[in-house]
Parts: sequence; structure tokens; C-alpha cells
Amino acid sequence: MKWVDEGMTHLGLAEIPGAKHNATIGAWLRKLGAWWADDETPWCGVFVAHCMREAGLSVPKYYMRAKAWADWGVGLSRPVFGCIVVFERKGGGHVGIVVGQDQQGNLMVLGGNQGNRVSIAPFDRSRVIAYRYPAAVPSPQDRPLTLVTSDGKLSSNEA
Repeated sequence: MKWVDEGMTHLGLAEIPGAKHNATIGAWLRKLGAWWADDETPWCGVFVAHCMREAGLSVPKYYMRAKAWADWGVGLSRPVFGCIVVFERKGGGHVGIVVGQDQQGNLMVLGGNQGNRVSIAPFDRSRVIAYRYPAAVPSPQDRPLTLVTSDGKLSSNEA
């Protein structure tokens, strides 16, 4: 899946604290037509939008708002590899791409702004608002999630 492959190429990419900003995140913002240019503004939706656009797929009008992804594409009743997952969090939401599950059954999510960087982190399924899949791509509904090793420490920094 092109959007997953694109996201994986950015693993480890991080914000730069202070007045300087990460040039790659800045380039994503410019290409997506954002009205801001800093990497301090929550950018999980920007990361997912970048991956989808690079794969030639649509994005929600308000792609920068994590919860806007809950109405994008086609809804799924359960997670599949490559689906977009939207989470609830205190003060807003978070969005990322499901790449598997860990040994505890937590979702393993490829996302931006997870600990201020692009990472794969475990998330509690109880926080899920929606699972979505690109409308233009046939959904692999029958494919179970693969096991991805994790330390089991759930994500708690997505702002």
C-alpha cells in the first residue's frame, strides 16, 4: 500500500523544538496548502494527508483535524492493515495508520506527532472513534492484523 510505504520512509522524523522547524514537515504543510508553517501545531492529520496524497488518494477538506478523518473514505467495523484509525484524546483527537497489533492486542499505529515524531506506537482500542479506508481502494476486510512487537507502553503524547 503506497500510503503505508510512504509513511514508513519517515519513521523517526521529528519536530525541532524552538524557533526552527523541520523542513520536511514544512514542505508537507506548503504542499497541502496549510495556512501555518510551524511544526509545533499538532500535525498528525498533516502526516496522514501527506501519505494519502503521495499515494494519489483524496483527503478530507479539514485534513489537519484528526477527527475529520472519521467521516473520510469508507467505514470499517474492525481494523485492517493500512486503515486509518481515529482516536479520542483529551483536548481533541489523533489519527494514524494501522500497521498491526501487539502481543497485548493493542493497535500498532504508524503516525505523525506521536511523541513529537513519526513512529509506530501501541494504542488502546478503547480510544478508537473510527476505522476508515480509502474509498478508491478495495478493502482487505478478511485480512487479520499481523503481530508487531512492542513494549506494551501505550501512547500518551499525541499533541
